[in-house]
Amino acid sequence: MSMTASNHDAFRDLSSGTPAPFSLAARSLPVVLGLQFLLAGQALYGGIGWGAHATVGGLVSLPVLALAGYAVLVPWLRGFAWWAGALLVLYLGQVALAANGGAALALHPFNAALLLTASLVLLFKVERRNARCRDTKAS
Repeated sequence: MSMTASNHDAFRDLSSGTPAPFSLAARSLPVVLGLQFLLAGQALYGGIGWGAHATVGGLVSLPVLALAGYAVLVPWLRGFAWWAGALLVLYLGQVALAANGGAALALHPFNAALLLTASLVLLFKVERRNARCRDTKAS
């Protein structure tokens, strides 16, 4: 059975396209999360301190909130709501783990890996929608 617009919510209203800020947020989130891993490593072993990691961690909220907001507010993007919601929950968990410190901080890298994985899954789904949108316009 092939995936069509009728049986896959992420392919709703392909003629409406995918808003550029939504695609940009989906593309930038894995990049910023990768930067977070690099900054954590530098803070642990490179002597740069945790300030840059904390600052970029706050900036991660921008694409996460954009993805969640668009997925809830734009009807044809509601097929992304589950993954965007998962990203939001994982991000809030990440902030809570960092703020809590102590033994809970040991879960921070694991949750970060889950957050990165979820962001890559969502990116794949957004790019697949973008390809379908292009195919629809070409035909």
